[in-house]
Amino acid sequence: MTILLKDQTFTLDSSGALFWKNKNLLLISDVHLGKVSHFRKHGVAIPNNAVSENFNRLTAAVEKFNPEKVIFLGDLFHSAMNSEWDLFVEWSACCVSEILLVAGNHDIIAIKHYIEIGVLVLESLEIDGFLLTHHPTEKADFFNFSGHIHPGVVLRGWGGQSLKLPCFYQKGNQMILPAFGEFTGKHIIKPAEDDIIYAIAQNDVVIVPKR
Repeated sequence: MTILLKDQTFTLDSSGALFWKNKNLLLISDVHLGKVSHFRKHGVAIPNNAVSENFNRLTAAVEKFNPEKVIFLGDLFHSAMNSEWDLFVEWSACCVSEILLVAGNHDIIAIKHYIEIGVLVLESLEIDGFLLTHHPTEKADFFNFSGHIHPGVVLRGWGGQSLKLPCFYQKGNQMILPAFGEFTGKHIIKPAEDDIIYAIAQNDVVIVPKR
């Protein structure tokens, strides 16, 4: 789905990524690399292909939009460095786009490791009236893109059935991106009247009608 914000064009992708057409930037939030390996280390049964799926989805999103820069809006990694770091090093070396990380609360890997592989780490980033952060942030005269809360929405049918879907959550001058990674969970939001919910339903992004 393509939308306009402050006269700029953005594509909300069904992968959970957001493409800023005017700047040729791809925004991705809350991948939580390393989480699958972390869970498996502690005895949680997770399919073997879960690790590769995160990287496959990252590659697909970059190849689809071919951005000049990929900007991760925090929680790129779930916790301390593990075997998935080596996979990320390989992935970043093959990525033709410049990679930036706006650090989140889970990003505890030392910045020097990112510097060694050419990834710039920032606390926040301002671009032409847009503020990029990990935590949702209000700042006068800026539109904020963030992540952190893993927004999701519950859709209910007439027969009482329900479906939980990830979503892009637009609230005032903020757009909160869905979690991009596998096994990240969803925080079900309760939107106010003026909020806009863009739900991800398989390969589509759809606006959830207001009741």
